[in-house]
Amino acid sequence: MGYSSWPKYPLVLVQVAILQGSLKFMCMRWLSSILRPRTAILLAVFACSRPGTAQQVSFALLPPPRAIEPAPIVRPAREKAASLGAGDNHRFWDRENSCLFATSAAFSAADFVVTKDNLRAGGQELNPVVNVFGHSSAGLAINFASENFGMIGLSYFFHKTGHHKMERVVSLMNIGGSASAVGFGLAHR
Repeated sequence: MGYSSWPKYPLVLVQVAILQGSLKFMCMRWLSSILRPRTAILLAVFACSRPGTAQQVSFALLPPPRAIEPAPIVRPAREKAASLGAGDNHRFWDRENSCLFATSAAFSAADFVVTKDNLRAGGQELNPVVNVFGHSSAGLAINFASENFGMIGLSYFFHKTGHHKMERVVSLMNIGGSASAVGFGLAHR
């Protein structure tokens, strides 16, 4: 019996009997015997299922078409930010940002001093970006100053695009990076 001559409905093995050393399979075409009145079963299942009844109920609960109101007008994000008030919309050089930038500058200055002293004592720079500038004091100063100005610029970008939490996170990440560099430099003198 080839694959093409198999019945359309699955066969279920009901019983396997070993009679006189040979296997005999008793197969039952149960699905075809159940689905003879296919349409009646399909309608009964659909009528009893939740999606079938929910469709009828949802149409009954809808208001008549004249009571439907137009959708509200959606304003752009900049207008929303301007209309929210002074709580969310703050100046860029407010007290918190000024303190964060000053702290970041102080840790960068400390990182500059520790890096310069370690390089004078025969140490090597582990940061490949700083290593390019690390051959002179002026190069190190330019590197750490550009790092701070880049951090302020990125923070200003986040401020202008309305990502006020991110503008603070940029400063905090720079403070953390400089503080860890200072700690590592002091530990490995």
